[in-house]
Amino acid sequence: MKIIEQEIQQLKVCISDMWTLVYKQLYNAGEALLTNDRELAHKVICHERRVNAYELKIDSDCEDIIALYAPVAIDLRFVLAMYKINTNLERLGDFAEGIARFVLNLPDNEPIDPELIKETRVEEMLKAILEMFALTKEAFEKEDSEIASGVFMKDNLIDEINHDAIEIIAKYVEQNPKMALQALYLSGVIRKMERFGDHCTNIAEELVFFLEAKVLKHGNKVDKDLK
Repeated sequence: MKIIEQEIQQLKVCISDMWTLVYKQLYNAGEALLTNDRELAHKVICHERRVNAYELKIDSDCEDIIALYAPVAIDLRFVLAMYKINTNLERLGDFAEGIARFVLNLPDNEPIDPELIKETRVEEMLKAILEMFALTKEAFEKEDSEIASGVFMKDNLIDEINHDAIEIIAKYVEQNPKMALQALYLSGVIRKMERFGDHCTNIAEELVFFLEAKVLKHGNKVDKDLK
């Protein structure tokens, strides 16, 4: 096996490990939100340092491969895609940490109203996000652009829930002014989760670029002559 092939394989393993870690962060942050589990929220915050460490290592590995081995064609596309995916994974880790901090900032005796969580479909939103994220990892491991493309449709549901939540929370605050702070916090969390979907879409776009040499960013579907 050529040295560059070994380096690329090691990069794949490292990216896969980071993917798994970020999935756990997202899952735990969601569970902490739904159950007001402060211990779990603290765990998410502690593990954020591992996400950051992975990001720095992967960035460095990508830069080294390009500088030392001058990859071309599909190898170059892979390294460039992993560089961008790494950034999106790190941002997802940041959002998970943000949700965990939100849980810790809530007063012990004033958790989010379970009825408001139900009405805003937060649990459904979390489930859709985790499904999107799992799809991106499956597409990466199987190198399957069709699986990656399946992520785009799921983002529509997340956008819908985010849009509907604005009016629901506004009405809730009007009827429950004493719970306004918690409701506004939840509104911020829902916006963060909407960004989760955007980052999953970004990752899927980079996978399609790597596998098919197509640029889907900004709705631009242009074949690149990189094969």
